[in-house]
Amino acid sequence: MASGGGFEDEAEATVTMEEYIESMDAEELEADLVLGGDEGDECTYPKGYMKRQAIFSCLTCTPDGNAGVCTACCLTCHDGHELLELWTKRNFRCDCGNSKFGTLACKLLPGKDVENPENSYNHNFKGLYCTCDKPYPDPNVEEQVEMIQCCLCEDWFHDEHLALKPSDGVTSQIPRDEEGVPVYEDFICESCSPVCSFLTLYPEKIRVDAKVESNGSANACSDTTESNQNPTATEPVQPENGTESEKSVLRGCSEKLAEPEPFPASGCAIATGLASCTEFEKKPLFLAKNWRSMLCKCEKCLEMYSERKVSYLLDAEDTIAEYENKAKEKRTEKLEKQEGEALDRLNNLDHVTKVEFLHRVNDFKEGFRSLLESVGTSRAITSDDVDQMFSKLKNKRKRME
Repeated sequence: MASGGGFEDEAEATVTMEEYIESMDAEELEADLVLGGDEGDECTYPKGYMKRQAIFSCLTCTPDGNAGVCTACCLTCHDGHELLELWTKRNFRCDCGNSKFGTLACKLLPGKDVENPENSYNHNFKGLYCTCDKPYPDPNVEEQVEMIQCCLCEDWFHDEHLALKPSDGVTSQIPRDEEGVPVYEDFICESCSPVCSFLTLYPEKIRVDAKVESNGSANACSDTTESNQNPTATEPVQPENGTESEKSVLRGCSEKLAEPEPFPASGCAIATGLASCTEFEKKPLFLAKNWRSMLCKCEKCLEMYSERKVSYLLDAEDTIAEYENKAKEKRTEKLEKQEGEALDRLNNLDHVTKVEFLHRVNDFKEGFRSLLESVGTSRAITSDDVDQMFSKLKNKRKRME
């Protein structure tokens, strides 16, 4: 439209070529980060239970949400199906074509095992999230609310369903700075917190505290506790509700510990926080930046991690940050390879062909510039405009021949 409110609406929706290219690059980068740089040309099943990979749930084939497929199978075997993007899952092996899919065989790699017993599934595979068991996006909500992910169960939660209670006029209890940016690295939900109760035995720097609804128990590792005010306290305090495994770890670690800080090479990091720890309270945990590097790696702690099935917390490749860093590296390598291949093809041309190619590139640039100038800002470019431009280029080449 050339006049009226319609033109104003159209003008607001227009973007420059540079903005369009930037938006396309951003979308491609986002996709690469989610897919981990996976091109989707090979099924990941032969790689076994991968530390982390993008996983999809096909509701067309497995409406019960009890299976997951890799990127390649999503594109090849389940094209046109109702698919859920689950972001990434740890220690997962592609299910496509196994017994859960009935007669549907994997097109990329048939003959897989009947099932993958080490795979873990939750209600995310049905498209449901949080303790409210709602879908995302939620069709019954006008404005979608972002959720945060538990680094253990990998479920996603709404802020208001984290078992946090507003108090003293504070509307948000999640640790954020003044601009609303999270100041924590990882989050552990209330249900998973007992598995990582040992984290409350560390100095407070490993956590970012949030106010929670209390049932009377003291907050773990509070820096205002009486024991913490006593600088001579050296005898560890055993948590009243601690497991036998945890108490055994603490006894062994306290025997080795010679001084509270710095940690001796043969000692245990969590022993330094025992004097200020009280009863563990089941609650959400927010972990500080680089908290995994603070985890103790003494023999007894390693045994405890294994018993609780959280040994992956010591593996840097388990983190989302490392997963995305590798995706960025793969993307950079791919773009450099594409650029190099294009230059190689150009350099391998003979002189006459190379000159002709460069002339045609220049003709296209001139033709496209003329098209933009002729249209201006009065209207949008149509497919007829583009066809006419290429027709002019074709006629120009014929005249030159």
